Amino acid sequence: MQFIQYFNNFDKSKLSFMKGLGTPLLILAALAMVVLPLPPILLDTLFSFNIALSLVVLLVTIYALRPLDFGIFPSVLLVATIMRLALNVASTRVVLLEGHNGGDAAGKVIEAFGSVVIGGNYAVGIVVFLILIIINFVVVTKGAGRIAEVSARFTLDAMPGKQMAIDADLNSGLITQDDARTRREEVTSEADFYGSMDGASKFVKGDAIAGIVILVINLIGGLFIGMLQHNLSFGDAMEIYTLLTIGDGLVAQIPSLLLSIGTAIIVTRQNKSGDLGEQMTAQLSDNTHVLFIAAGVLTLMGVVPGMPHFAFLSLALLIGTTAWFMRRKALLVQSELVTRNTAPASDNQIQPVKEIGWDDVQGVDTIGLEVGYRLIPLVDKAQGGELLNRIKGVRKKLSQELGFLVPPVHIRDNLDLEPNSYRVALMGVTSGEGELRHDNELAINPGQVFGQVKGVATKDPAFGLDAVWITKDQREHAQTLGYTVVDAATVVATHLSQILTNNAANLLGHEEVQNLLDMLAKHSPKLVEGLVPDMLQLTTVVKVLQNLLQEGVPIRDMRTIVQTLVEYGSKSQDVDVLTAACRIALRRLIVQEVVGSKSEIPVITFAPELEQMLHQSMQAAGNDGAGIEPGLADRIQQSLQEAHQNQELNGESAVMLTSGILRTVMARFVKYTIPGLRVLSYQEIPDDKQIRIVSVIGQQN
Repeated sequence: MQFIQYFNNFDKSKLSFMKGLGTPLLILAALAMVVLPLPPILLDTLFSFNIALSLVVLLVTIYALRPLDFGIFPSVLLVATIMRLALNVASTRVVLLEGHNGGDAAGKVIEAFGSVVIGGNYAVGIVVFLILIIINFVVVTKGAGRIAEVSARFTLDAMPGKQMAIDADLNSGLITQDDARTRREEVTSEADFYGSMDGASKFVKGDAIAGIVILVINLIGGLFIGMLQHNLSFGDAMEIYTLLTIGDGLVAQIPSLLLSIGTAIIVTRQNKSGDLGEQMTAQLSDNTHVLFIAAGVLTLMGVVPGMPHFAFLSLALLIGTTAWFMRRKALLVQSELVTRNTAPASDNQIQPVKEIGWDDVQGVDTIGLEVGYRLIPLVDKAQGGELLNRIKGVRKKLSQELGFLVPPVHIRDNLDLEPNSYRVALMGVTSGEGELRHDNELAINPGQVFGQVKGVATKDPAFGLDAVWITKDQREHAQTLGYTVVDAATVVATHLSQILTNNAANLLGHEEVQNLLDMLAKHSPKLVEGLVPDMLQLTTVVKVLQNLLQEGVPIRDMRTIVQTLVEYGSKSQDVDVLTAACRIALRRLIVQEVVGSKSEIPVITFAPELEQMLHQSMQAAGNDGAGIEPGLADRIQQSLQEAHQNQELNGESAVMLTSGILRTVMARFVKYTIPGLRVLSYQEIPDDKQIRIVSVIGQQN
């Protein structure tokens, strides 16, 4: 009782240091066997342990569901081989030193294998031993080594394709990052396992060769020692030492054969879940016609005169009966399926129908990129595709510039597209598309070049500039002529960046805004806590930020924006008013985006009479700009286009300056008709900036 109580109270953590000591101790014991003489009783114990270890390893290879489930097998094979060779050395020492004293001088196990297994006949023992060597070395080991070599080569060759499939599934959203990481680890483990098995099979081959060498050495050494040192006759020495040598060889070769069989099983297994017995039963007995034919052939052989009738006919009866029962079971199952599918539904038997649910509703990707099959190398890292890295860089750059995290881009192939085409979709709606030549480069005409290059004429998909698809060896020549040369991945990335920039407001939603407020709250909790929902609804804040992005104003300075909303939120809930207030608060950032650090801003303005007329038109039309007379709107647009072009030719930014009342309407008016023209109000000019009027729209000459 005191011992049990002491054991229960013993801190088991004190034994934690002993974990994992089994294998190192086994290796050290094997080395000790080579150096130190072992008593026969210890040899018996170690030989029994060696046989038991080989049986356990063989059974594990049979019952493992997949080869990778026994991934430690190459190391186990090495340890078992070292132990068996060490036992051979130890037993050889004992046989040669004590063999003249009798058959049990080297232990009961060797004596049993030398006397019982081969009947005490050393000639039979030599034949049996040689047969085991041939089976192990020529058949099992050689075949297993060849399969391991081919499996390792095919597994390594298939790694890029498997990695590409994982990346494609990840980019298309079929799997998560964790699933992709797990699958990559499986691919790596599979390659490591078969590579290790290719080398481990050489251990078994070397062990078989060592068995033959040890047998010859023991026979010759035993004869010399018996006759010269112990004065035995040739016959006595031959009988004693041959039986001991054969017994020693069989004790070593049987575990070696078991491990060779285990090696062959593990490298010939399919990489599917299921133990070997289940797979063999399912696949061998799947076709009952084969069993019936085999039973018929055995029956014919059994009735031939002179054949062992009982053996053949009983086996034919067993196989035929098994095939009949399996066939009957398969027909019953098939009959039940047919009855279930064809039986009419009644009041008491209603066929269950799976009800659809919300899981069946597939949402659209925020940002999607579809490519034709010839453009797949652009998104395949294994084939040198750089598009994934370029897109990641675009997202990072835009997130830093705009002030919020741009959603991920889901990439998938689309066989409905032309082979060289791609398509960019936002919220499931196509926002841009283009055609590429992934093995060529695009030479873009920036406006002034000094010659022509040979190639396929096209348009830059991002900005509509004239361009030519050229071969890679023409790159330097095109650059010397003034062309801007980019590769196909850069073309797609630039087009995607331009689309995302123009549609930044559509990418910002409630979740993104809430994340921005949460990040700001970590540094300025008092500023954020009174804004939503006490002063403004989250929807209002989202709309204000979307308006800023729509007008090309980044929202990086969330602190200033929230401060302005807190200040004006108690006075007005109107989104346009709050947007205008935020623009005024961000005027330094806005002007910096337009003219940089220059102290002077070149501007285009309206003549006072025209501005007054536009004010009256807006008031009459309800402040939405729809009341501007079409002819007047057309003349204003033409004048603004001319002024904008003149500014571009002079290398200066085009800025239109107007009143705060007109600013919003004019910004919407020129957004798509005159891209690049920025519209500012008088209140948005910082105090430290000077304005220079370069053009007046509507001025009488």
